[in-house]
Amino acid sequence: MENTTWVVNHTGRSDFDLVGLFSQFKYPALLCLVIFVVFLMALSGNTILILLIHYDVHLHNPMYFFITQLSLMDVMYISVTVPKMLMDQVMGVKHISAPECGMQMFLYLMLGGSEVFLLAAMAYDRYVAICHPLRYPILMNHRVCLLLASSSWFLGSMDGFVLTPITMTVPFCRSREIHHFFCEVPAVMKLSCSDTSLYETLMYLCCVLMLLIPVTIISSSYSFILFTIHRMNSAGGRKKAFATCSSHMMVVILFYGASIYTYMLPASYHTPEKDMIVSVFYTILTPVLNPLIYSLRNKDVTRALKIMLNVGSVFEETIK
Repeated sequence: MENTTWVVNHTGRSDFDLVGLFSQFKYPALLCLVIFVVFLMALSGNTILILLIHYDVHLHNPMYFFITQLSLMDVMYISVTVPKMLMDQVMGVKHISAPECGMQMFLYLMLGGSEVFLLAAMAYDRYVAICHPLRYPILMNHRVCLLLASSSWFLGSMDGFVLTPITMTVPFCRSREIHHFFCEVPAVMKLSCSDTSLYETLMYLCCVLMLLIPVTIISSSYSFILFTIHRMNSAGGRKKAFATCSSHMMVVILFYGASIYTYMLPASYHTPEKDMIVSVFYTILTPVLNPLIYSLRNKDVTRALKIMLNVGSVFEETIK
């Protein structure tokens, strides 16, 4: 109610207009189709990966537990922004109410923050598995895995609870057009007619802490991992360890790179067009790439997928 009151008092209306991606392209219908296909790929890829890990007992270990959490976050993450964006384009609607905008902002901040910390937990898991293999079952038991995963969700939620109320309660008295395809914090803040420098400093410090701690954990973990891999006598062991870690590093670079650009670079580096393109990477492309990275480069997952497909074909032949 308070959020809506602020917007009504300062703009006369309680909604915003999302300019979106489609206004930037010559063929919006084609772009809409492409994004819809990518959305379906992300949903199906992550859902299949979750089911594979759940039903294959050989994948019941900490690494795949964290991959399951990552896939769940990705399904929710892409579902926060893409369905509304596609429906608005099909229906010819651009507006979003203040409560809807606030809810969308909270969910993407929560899920994005949770993924930041989960990637750090995954790096620590790989560090323990490769650098301390004999102690791995003890150091990464089920209780520790649950604690790390739940902590990631909790810290991500704190990000949403801190930034969303502050953003949605500033006075908006400029244009109601958000130059973005969803209610991202920097894009919404540009509509404020008050001095937001203090808030922007607070947001910057918050993002630095949220990114600095996980980046430190990831950097330290992979420094020790590379040192351990270099000392391995087995060429096969080195190859397997490097393949597992390179997959994780690809995901980290994609996600963290886009986050650092959005929340830590000065305003002089930003334009609405660049911001939307970068946001596409971590809200649309990353959720569809993660299952591909973790499945195509992982023999255990591809083996489980082949088994599932073979069982399905045998079942169909039995019915016939």
